[in-house]
Amino acid sequence: MIPVDFQLPGGASGRRIVVAMSGGVDSSVVAALAVESGAEVVGVTLQLYDHGEAVGRAGSCCAGRDIRDARAVCDRLGIAHYVLDHESAFRTRVIDDFADSYLAGRTPIPCVQCNMGPKFTDLFRMARELGADCLATGHYVRRVEGAAGAELHRAVDPARDQSYFLFATTAAQLDYLRFPLGMLPKAEVRALAARYGLAVAAKPDSQDICFVPDGDYAGLVRKLRPNAAQGGEIVDIEGRVLGTHRGILHYTVGQRRGLELGGLDEPLYVVRLEPDTQRVVVGPKAALAVGAARLSAINWIGGDHRGPLTAKVRSLARPVPARLVGDRVVFDAPEYGVAPGQAAVLYAGDRVLGGGWIESTEPAFARPEAA
Repeated sequence: MIPVDFQLPGGASGRRIVVAMSGGVDSSVVAALAVESGAEVVGVTLQLYDHGEAVGRAGSCCAGRDIRDARAVCDRLGIAHYVLDHESAFRTRVIDDFADSYLAGRTPIPCVQCNMGPKFTDLFRMARELGADCLATGHYVRRVEGAAGAELHRAVDPARDQSYFLFATTAAQLDYLRFPLGMLPKAEVRALAARYGLAVAAKPDSQDICFVPDGDYAGLVRKLRPNAAQGGEIVDIEGRVLGTHRGILHYTVGQRRGLELGGLDEPLYVVRLEPDTQRVVVGPKAALAVGAARLSAINWIGGDHRGPLTAKVRSLARPVPARLVGDRVVFDAPEYGVAPGQAAVLYAGDRVLGGGWIESTEPAFARPEAA
C-alpha cells in the first residue's frame, strides 16, 4: 500500500480520524488509507440533497445512492458510519443562495458555499464531538506544514486540483483538516480502490452541480423563483436594442452562444447583466477585458501578498499574474470573462493565500457609456 502521512504528531496509530464520505471513490480511498494507517476511523456522510436519486441519474453527491455506497464501503472496511440529515440547512444556505444569485445577475459557485457551510462547519462540529484528532476529506489539495503553521497548496495533479473551491477555508479549519489525496493522480486513486476491494472503484465522478444533476440550472431557478423567467432587452454597450431574451438567468458574463442575434458583423459576448432593468449587455471580445476586480468577504489563510502573485477567477481558468491592492485584484494584463459572483483566488506559487468574491469589475479599456 502507498504510505500516507496524516500529519499527526507521533503518527496515526492509536488516533481517531473522521473521514467525510460522499459515497465516491475519492473519500472511500481516504477512509481505506486512514484504516491502513492504524488509526480508529469513523465515516460521516451529510445527506444534503436527493434530486439525483429522484431523476434516476448517477453522478450526484451526498444523496440516496451515495449514502448507500458510503455505508457499503464502511462495512467493507469495518468502521462506523454516521449519516447527518442536513437537507434543510443545505437548501437554505446553498440552493436558495444559488437561485437568488442568478436573479441578481451573478454567477454563483455553490461548491464553495457548501464547503463554507454544511460540509466544513457541520462536519467539524461532528468530528470534534466524536473526539477526532483530525477531519480527512477526498479533496485534491495539499496541506503543507510551514514555518508559521499549516498551508494550503495545489494538488500535484493539476487536472484534479480543487484548491479554487477551498479558498474560504480558515486557518483554524486548515489546522484540523487533512487531504491525503493531494499527492496522488486520479488513476492511482482508482487503482487503490480496486486493491482495497471497494465496490466504488469504477464509480463515475460527480458531474455538474449535485442538486442540478441534469444540468438544467435555469429550470431549477425557475422552479424555485417563478418570477425568474422575466424577459427583457439585449442591448449593445452603447444601449442600442439588438434583440430580446427570456430571462437573465440564462446568461453569464463571457457567454457567446445562445444570444440568437442574427446579421452581426462580429461575434458578440455577454459583457454584463443588469438585473434592475432586465437587460443583457453584449459587445465584442475587447469589451470583456477587465483590468481589476473588487472583492468582498476576503479570506486570508496566511502569507505575504506583497510579492509576485497569480489570481484565478474561474475554476477552469489558468492563474494569471496579479496583485492585491486593498480590496481589489489588479491584473498585470487584461483578463477576460470575469463574472461577479465568482471567486478570485490568490496564489504564491502553489500556495493558496486566500481570495474573495468578485463584486464588480473595472474595464481594462475605456468603454462608451450606455445610452
